[in-house]
Amino acid sequence: MNAVNDMIDAEVKNNDVLLFMKGTPSFPQCGFSGQVVQILDYLGVPYKGVNVLENMEIREGVKAYSNWPTIPQLYVKGDFVGGCDIIREMFQAGELQDMLGEKGIATAKQSA
Repeated sequence: MNAVNDMIDAEVKNNDVLLFMKGTPSFPQCGFSGQVVQILDYLGVPYKGVNVLENMEIREGVKAYSNWPTIPQLYVKGDFVGGCDIIREMFQAGELQDMLGEKGIATAKQSA
């Protein structure tokens, strides 16, 4: 384990809903990150965004941490959920809302 991995691990464990993304929740800097932000905001889910563009070590480290090659990456209660396509598909099917509910994460809209 190195310092970057430890930092990523701490963020994942200390935030119920964590999004590693390009940009910030208020200013996404890629379309895929923006789509996940829109879904989380629509659901009213409190979450923390980590801007991987600010730190190349985190940008590369998070890919190794999850064994997932792309950003954004969504974690819920310490578990890797997926990237943009997976989150969008889960949201459209109502599975994201169900999973959040099962993990005790309150959403403003319980069903799509």
